[in-house]
Amino acid sequence: MIDYIYTAKDKQTGESRKGKISADSKNAAAGILNEKQLYPIKIELAADAEPIWKKAAFGSGVKTKDRVIFTRQLSTLVKAGLPITQALNTAIEQVNNTKFKGILQKIATSVEGGQSLSSSFAQYPQLFNHIFISLVDAGEQSGTLDESLLRLADQQEKQQQISGKVRGALVYPSIVFAVIIGVVIFMVTTVLPQVGTLYKELGQKLPIITSGLLAVSNAIIRFWYLFILLIVAMVLGIRVGVKTPKGREIFDRLKLKAPILGPLFKKVYAARFTRTLSSLINSGVPLLRSLKIAGESVDNIVVQKVIDKAAEKVKTGESLSSALTGHDEIVQLVPQMINVGEESGSLGDMLEKVATFFEDEVDQTVKNVSAIIEPVMIVFLGVTVLFIVIAVLFPIYNLVSVIGNTGSGGGTGGF
Repeated sequence: MIDYIYTAKDKQTGESRKGKISADSKNAAAGILNEKQLYPIKIELAADAEPIWKKAAFGSGVKTKDRVIFTRQLSTLVKAGLPITQALNTAIEQVNNTKFKGILQKIATSVEGGQSLSSSFAQYPQLFNHIFISLVDAGEQSGTLDESLLRLADQQEKQQQISGKVRGALVYPSIVFAVIIGVVIFMVTTVLPQVGTLYKELGQKLPIITSGLLAVSNAIIRFWYLFILLIVAMVLGIRVGVKTPKGREIFDRLKLKAPILGPLFKKVYAARFTRTLSSLINSGVPLLRSLKIAGESVDNIVVQKVIDKAAEKVKTGESLSSALTGHDEIVQLVPQMINVGEESGSLGDMLEKVATFFEDEVDQTVKNVSAIIEPVMIVFLGVTVLFIVIAVLFPIYNLVSVIGNTGSGGGTGGF
């Protein structure tokens, strides 16, 4: 996300407004302003905008858990009948994160100055996304702010649980892969050079595999700093590349088509989409706006484009279930259950049930994926180590044979 300074005109009052907004591009920033009923006049890069490489390396510094606790406490205080300013200040006192607390105090000051709670939250898009703002805004307009905040807390908590399970499934493969790299580096840079030196002293020719690995070993030992720079450059390049629209789309498409993990990601996106859409619809947010926000919440450009196209079809009068049918990126149970909700007039409640179903499915799929990945990684580790061992032990075995034959021949000649 990049920070922009904007000048815009309020479409309802005609008043001119200035402020800061975070978005992926100027066009994205203009789209966000239009959603807020603001006509963009001027959008320019903020003077203090962080470079994209820094954005790729550092987060907001506020954990999802902190937002969940704050939102839930604020909901409880509002439901208890406290004025919004008093509820805000009381909830802020319970926040331990210094950075988050400072931002919330500025939000409280803004509310005390007459701004709505949703517009005050909107001043910090890096912490409070479209879902958060829309649900708070819907709650303020309908007089059900406590219920909207409670839905927000539940929705954030569910998202955190899903993300945690997916990260957990990837921990074991990452550890095994790191072990493989460590073993290879140790064997290639420590053991293999000694074998090469021994062969050189005896005037023997190395096998092709060992000779090739020895060349790699010498290159790593002599130019280790270049290898480190190359790895760092590759990591930064990938992180920055993923931040570009084209790079992000390629990466997101790979996630959907990845063997073993592809079906897991599809279920994660289905859970995010249905959970967010149910929260927005149940809070009274119009369907088209809900679809726009729910599409962004999926956090996958490819799936988001499918949802955006579906929203365009809904705008022309087509049902949502029909618009989502036939897309490989969407698990087909989603449009089927949406169709049931549309026919029964309980779309929001049906989406909530679908979200719960897919959240359970993600949990089970993570266990299945872990069960599949573990033996695969163990076999991969074994094959890699076996290859290195053969490259090291095979020439040693040959060397012992040569020395044995030489010794045996020398003894016969002496007699």
